[in-house]
Amino acid sequence: MESDGAAKNTNDVAACGEKPDTHTFPSNKWVKLNVGGKIYTTTIDTLVGREPDSMLARMFLQDGGMMPSEKDEQGAYLIDRSARYFEPIINYLRHGEFVCDKHISLKGVLEEARFFGIYSLVTYLEEKLEQEEPLDDRPLTRIDVIKAIIQTSAITELRFQGVNLAGADLRKLDFRNINFKYANMSRCNLSHTNLNYCCLERADLQYANLECAQLVSVRGLCANMEGANLRGCNFEDPTGVRTNLEGVNLKGACLESSNMAGVNLRVANLKNANMKNCNLRGALLAGADLERCNLSGSDLQEANLRGANLKDAELTLMVTPLHMSQAIR
Repeated sequence: MESDGAAKNTNDVAACGEKPDTHTFPSNKWVKLNVGGKIYTTTIDTLVGREPDSMLARMFLQDGGMMPSEKDEQGAYLIDRSARYFEPIINYLRHGEFVCDKHISLKGVLEEARFFGIYSLVTYLEEKLEQEEPLDDRPLTRIDVIKAIIQTSAITELRFQGVNLAGADLRKLDFRNINFKYANMSRCNLSHTNLNYCCLERADLQYANLECAQLVSVRGLCANMEGANLRGCNFEDPTGVRTNLEGVNLKGACLESSNMAGVNLRVANLKNANMKNCNLRGALLAGADLERCNLSGSDLQEANLRGANLKDAELTLMVTPLHMSQAIR
C-alpha cells in the first residue's frame, strides 16, 4: 500500500508540471515502445542521438524534463499515437534517411513529427510537400511542355486544354495544331513560336509576348489578349483560310507591322491598340471597337468596317484610301 502511495505521489507531481526525480538510462539499453498498439524495439541511443531535444529523447535522457510513460504488460512504454505514421519517423532516427511507402500520407507523418519534436524532419517534409503541390495548382514550365511534346506521337493530337502555363518561357517552340482552349497563358513568352492552326479559343493571353509568332489559321474565338505584344506576327494563310479572332479582346495590344490580311476580327475589342503599318487587306472588322486605335500606315483595302467604332482612331498615312462604303455596307 505504501509503494502504491509513492507511485501516486510521483504521478501527481508529473501532472502538475513539476520536474520529477532524475532518471538515467544507458545509451546502449534496449527499450520497447508501444505506439498505437504496435511494438517497436530500439535503443536509447537511437531515440536521443539524432534529435536530443525531441520529446522521445527527453523521456529517456537524464534531466530531460519528462518521465517515461506507463508500460504495458510486456514492459513497452505506451505512446498514444498512430503507428502508421510513427514507423517512418523511428526509421529516420535510426539511419537519418526519410523512407516512406507511397500509401502513407506525408501530411500525417508531418503532424507526428511535429508532435514528437523531430524538427529536422519537419523542415524536410514541409519542403517536400511544397514541391509535390498538385500540377493543377502551379503552372507548367518549359521543361514540362517540351517533355509532353517529345513523348507525344506525331500522329496524336496534343492537348493543353485548360492547362496553367502562366508566365512560362515557351519561345521558339513548335506548337502547330495544338489545342490551348481555355488555357492560362498570361504573361507567357511565346515570341517566335509556331502557333499555326492552333486552337486558342477563350485562352487567357493577357500581356503575353507573341512577337514575330506564326498565327496562321488560328482559332482564337473570344480569347483574352489584352495588353499582349503581337508585333510582327503573321496571320495570313496562303490558302485563303481566315484566322478567326472573332470577339477577341485586344485592348491595348501591340500589333504593329503584323500581316493580318483576311483575319476575322468581328466584334473584337481593339481599344487603344497599336496597329500601325499592319496589312489588313480583306480583314473583317465589322462591329469591332477601334476607339483610339492607331491604324496609321496600315493597308485596309477591301476591309469590312461595317458598324465598327472608329471614334478618335488614328487613320493617317493610309496605304490605300478608306472608302465610306467599307464602313456602311
